[in-house]
Amino acid sequence: MSTKSSNTIDTTDDDNKNSNMKYDASEEILVPEESLLEEVSMLQLGDSFFPTGMYTTSSGLETLFYDRRIKTKQEVIEFITVCLQFQIGPADCAALSNAYDFAKQENITKIIEIDNILFAMKLIKEIRDASTRSGRQLLNCLSSFSNNNLVASYYQSIKNKTASGIYPVALALAANSLNIKKERACLILLYGFTVSITGAALRLGMLQHIEGQQVIHELKPIITMVIRNNIQRHFSHLWQFSPGIDLVQMKHERMDSKMFIT
Repeated sequence: MSTKSSNTIDTTDDDNKNSNMKYDASEEILVPEESLLEEVSMLQLGDSFFPTGMYTTSSGLETLFYDRRIKTKQEVIEFITVCLQFQIGPADCAALSNAYDFAKQENITKIIEIDNILFAMKLIKEIRDASTRSGRQLLNCLSSFSNNNLVASYYQSIKNKTASGIYPVALALAANSLNIKKERACLILLYGFTVSITGAALRLGMLQHIEGQQVIHELKPIITMVIRNNIQRHFSHLWQFSPGIDLVQMKHERMDSKMFIT
């Protein structure tokens, strides 16, 4: 007696069900084109392929490595955390947030004021120069594919030496011109800093690639917390305080041979 018929899978009912199913376009969830453009623009500005030079900095990590003061993954995480909470957050992130708000108002006078305040707060020349170099390069590259009158006015102020072009302010104007939300602009800033330091640790041989991704993942809650704590900070209340890191960065300036610009 043949058993073929009993082992054969009957797909008749499934085929009938599929043939009776009708595609209803109203059920499709469409993502607005403006939202997708914002996401792509965010990816573009935050990508290491974008030529700002932010990924050539170590913020003093190189000095700590050669002094054998940082050796482990956990110590790298602690170093980045201190930088985010006591330097980048209350100074750079808050300045970006205020500059973004004034960019929405097209208030170039206040934007220049924030630029000057943040520039004066960067005590280490190497750090100041790196930030202004990256900001100017960001604006220069942005101007090659996007026309924005406010960005052009700010760029002219830099040429006239009434503004420095410091990176967080330049990034605020770039994000505003590309319709990237303020919170996303802050994410670009903090994530970019985190990746730059993690990348420096990788190139110095302190981490392996997988460990680098572990560092970034573990710092996600710190990044979001720093944004929440500083995005509403008024520009008159900008601050930073990490004298130990300041001393390390000053020592980096005097190094005869170095891999990174900070």
